[in-house]
Amino acid sequence: HALKGLPRDRIRFHLCWGSWHGPHTTDIAMRDIVDVMLKIDAGAYSFEAGNVRHEHEWSVWKDTKLPDDRLILPGVVSHATNVVEHLELVAERIGRFAGLVGRERVIASTDCGLGGRVHADIAWAKLETLAQGAAIASRQLWR
Repeated sequence: HALKGLPRDRIRFHLCWGSWHGPHTTDIAMRDIVDVMLKIDAGAYSFEAGNVRHEHEWSVWKDTKLPDDRLILPGVVSHATNVVEHLELVAERIGRFAGLVGRERVIASTDCGLGGRVHADIAWAKLETLAQGAAIASRQLWR
């Protein structure tokens, strides 16, 4: 009911497994909740895909049809580590999703907010590598 009457293209939904320090061994698998997520009337869906617990789940999109008028915002840099991702890895992650749902339907993002988990200098470095990786992916996807 909260979204009733709001334009879909103005709504973003974030699927989060929680930003807590722990092993995350009890996280629900993306394949088990992706259909529920897609029932939410949002224009775009943000989800964690850059951390080591969920990075493999990009393959869910091989068997999941993203509605034609929707976008995804996969996390391609993680909020759960101080390690700054290599820009080539960021580009690879973006390319995986674009290859499955279409290049026009992917907006590269962070897993979750960076403010509570990493130092500001690290957060800015992660955002810089996100931008650089996205630029590489864009050049590759629009050749």
